[in-house]
Amino acid sequence: MQEIEQRLRRLMIDGLSGDGAAYRDLLRDLTPRLRAFFRRRLANWPEDCEDLVQETLLAVHARRHTYDADQPFTAWAYAVARYKLVDWHRRHRRREALHDPVEDRIDVLFAEVEHEASDAQRDVRVMLESLPEKQREPIRMVKLEGLSVVETAARTGLSVSAVKIGVHRGLKALAARFSREA
Repeated sequence: MQEIEQRLRRLMIDGLSGDGAAYRDLLRDLTPRLRAFFRRRLANWPEDCEDLVQETLLAVHARRHTYDADQPFTAWAYAVARYKLVDWHRRHRRREALHDPVEDRIDVLFAEVEHEASDAQRDVRVMLESLPEKQREPIRMVKLEGLSVVETAARTGLSVSAVKIGVHRGLKALAARFSREA
C-alpha cells in the first residue's frame, strides 16, 4: 500500500508541475480505487457510484491546486471523495450515518479493479468520437490530458476562444445526448 501511495503522490506532484502524462496516469490509477470506495458505501445504489467517481475526479482536478505536496495524496483524494459522498447523502436526504471511515477501511480503498478503467476509457473514446473535431480535440486535451486552454490552442491552431467554445459546446452536446438517452 505504501508503494501505491508513493506512486500516486509522485504522479500528482509531476502533474502539478505540468507533466500531462503523469496527470493522466494519476486519474487512470485513481479511478478504480474511487469506484471501490463508492461501491462499498453505496451497495444499494450502484447506479450512483459511477456518477460519484466522475464528480470526484472533476473535484480533484478543480481543487488540485489545494493539494499540499508534503502530505499523503490518498488522504487528500479520499477526503474529496468523502465530501462528494456527504453531498450525495444530502441530495438524497439520507440520514444514515457514514460508516467505515477511510482510516478504518484502507484495504477496501485500494481494491484493484483494473478492467473497469479500460471500460471507462473505451466509453469516453466512443462518446468523444460522436463529436465534431473542433469540440472533440479541445475536450480531449483540456479535460483528459490536463492541458491549459492556451496550450491546447497552440497545439490545435485554434484561438483560445475557439478552444473554450469547443469545450463548452462539446460538453453541452454530450450532456444533452446522454440525458435524452437516459
